[in-house]
Amino acid sequence: MKDNYIIVVAGGMGLRMGAEFPKQFLPIGGKPILMHTLELFSAWGNLILVLPADFRDLWDKLCTQHQFEVPHQVVDGGGERFESVANALKLVPDNVLVAVHDGVRPFVSRETVMRAFETAAKTGSAVPVMKLTSSLRRIDGDKSLSVDRRSYRVVQTPQVFYSHLLKQAYEQPFRPSFTDDASVFEAMGHTVTLTEGNPENIKITTPTDYRIAETLLLYGPY
Repeated sequence: MKDNYIIVVAGGMGLRMGAEFPKQFLPIGGKPILMHTLELFSAWGNLILVLPADFRDLWDKLCTQHQFEVPHQVVDGGGERFESVANALKLVPDNVLVAVHDGVRPFVSRETVMRAFETAAKTGSAVPVMKLTSSLRRIDGDKSLSVDRRSYRVVQTPQVFYSHLLKQAYEQPFRPSFTDDASVFEAMGHTVTLTEGNPENIKITTPTDYRIAETLLLYGPY
């Protein structure tokens, strides 16, 4: 595991949360969300944290305040997630496994992470997903059409790849369709392998998500 790399992306400003500073710094269980995420991955390899440049001083103060000593490197985020991951990949050597994980997903399970690394070691990529439980409709102009939810999956992180393949993929020009690492990887002509995620692996984006996160931390998974 010591040869693995984990890029934790926390370069966003979290405007949908409506807080005074980015959501990754909000506390749950007495410490910032981001610290929970880094602690979770500390046993899986070398940590690279992507932060907004303007908030690096705040992060340093929080680490001192909470006596946070998990080893990690910090790089500046970019205007888009694509740029943030590209910046972090500069610190990753070739021919190792690299995971990219959202900093505000602190409840990914050990089993989900293990499946992702083991699958990527065999196939070159691994993307955790979950089946949909809600009905779906597709908007088509003024109409809406029912679609078969069995044909769709909800995508999670960590997404794991061989580093040399992901680095090559990130040499492409940015496209608006690049919403995650799998979409960048796939655009290079590579096949994305799906693995099973876990339902608690939510991305804390809204105030409702934040309340759910506090409940998960207090009571654990259902």
